[in-house]
Amino acid sequence: MRRRGERAPREKVAAAVEEEMKSAGRKAEQGAEEYQCTGLLEQDFPELCARAGIAGVPKVTLRPAPSFPADEEPAEPTLTETLARIERKYSYFQPCIQVEREHEDPRSVRAVFLRGWKIEEDVLGVLSQCLPTLASLQAVHLWKVGLTERLLPALVALLARCPRLRMLSLEGNPLPEPAFHMLMGSDSTLAHLSLRNNGIGDEAARLIGQSLSTLSSSNRSLVSLVLSFNRISDLGAGYIAQGLRLNRSLLSLSLANNDIGDAGAIRLAEVLGPFALTHAEVVERRRLLLAEALGWSHATPKEMEGHSERPSSRRSSAVPDKLPPAKHGKTPAKKREPLRKEEARQPKKLLEPRAAHGRDAKPSSQEKLSSEALDPAEPSHPLLEEARQHRDSVVLPGNRALLNLNLTHNHITERGLGAFLAALEGQQREKKPKVPGQQGLLRLSLEKNRIPPTSPAFARLRELLPLRDPLPKAQGQQEEQELGS
Repeated sequence: MRRRGERAPREKVAAAVEEEMKSAGRKAEQGAEEYQCTGLLEQDFPELCARAGIAGVPKVTLRPAPSFPADEEPAEPTLTETLARIERKYSYFQPCIQVEREHEDPRSVRAVFLRGWKIEEDVLGVLSQCLPTLASLQAVHLWKVGLTERLLPALVALLARCPRLRMLSLEGNPLPEPAFHMLMGSDSTLAHLSLRNNGIGDEAARLIGQSLSTLSSSNRSLVSLVLSFNRISDLGAGYIAQGLRLNRSLLSLSLANNDIGDAGAIRLAEVLGPFALTHAEVVERRRLLLAEALGWSHATPKEMEGHSERPSSRRSSAVPDKLPPAKHGKTPAKKREPLRKEEARQPKKLLEPRAAHGRDAKPSSQEKLSSEALDPAEPSHPLLEEARQHRDSVVLPGNRALLNLNLTHNHITERGLGAFLAALEGQQREKKPKVPGQQGLLRLSLEKNRIPPTSPAFARLRELLPLRDPLPKAQGQQEEQELGS
């Protein structure tokens, strides 16, 4: 009952926003039978705004190419050149809608930039008609558009209708209630998400961490996440570290310009190295191992729970020490890990009992492994990674998928630096990653923290990272990246 009560307000808000969107869409669709979107944003947007009675909307213009300073500037620029330079410098902050194209075709819009003016329900209704018709749209940038938590569900629904969209930038849009995690659901297709300067605190970081991964779900599309210039403290960094435990898709994370100290840095560093599973994670690992052994490798947690209610006579003959956690205490965790290693050495042992019980329609374990290895779209669960037994704990090798971590301009001291250095040295000692494609951290930015420049650990870090970074940058480029992250 409590869960239903918790979902009901969200569903009501989403329904109300959807109704507002429909009404705004009706206004925007006055004469919709006469006008259909052509895929030309410069034409469709002003036309639909005019039909909906929306005034004061900026025109859609082509975004100018970035200009670089010439090698030789005139000694005394004219007044016209000076005014043009000032206009170019501050035009970024003027209310505008700009587009980038893949080529000269006006229908090849790949990025849309909306900056400096508030988006109301009626404007979002117009955008919900225009943007899905842009077949090449890959990125949407919304800078200081007055986004509210009431409009966020409608924006999520709009973005889901853009088939090629992979990048979303929502900067300068603080929300009074934490809701940005809605953009990072397990069904999200976004690969790059920037949430800079949005006043994100620890509660929002907790929900973002849960969106990265939980025992039952994980975001598999997000490659880079920017959370810089927010208000995330050690507590929030711990929540994000918790989300990184079972997430193997995120490659780049920026937490620059926050309030993270040594406690948060240590939590993040612990995830990069071997860590012990919690009791709940051990329980889930056993269930996944059982499902894998019985050929249910693609079963959902709910389906697995349903199968766990079946009589255990059939399972006991196939995989004796892999019973559901309800029939185990904490002690059998020790026994099943050596069995897992023995099975890895002799995989055919599982084949014989399965063939005996198996209803011929099921493929063999070898066929399953080969088909899964050839299908990169469905990676194995992180809890199924090769583990080792340490005392009374099951230890995983840690998150080696994260390649770039930016923690500049925080409050980290040599204590937090030591935790990262130990994690990096541990990753380097493991020459060949156990999971293909997971090389470990290649770039770590800790500048502008409370670390003295003469620190031996910092010098060691600077020696270690260039050996791992495949794309080393010059000093000027590094500083530019830190300021922009």
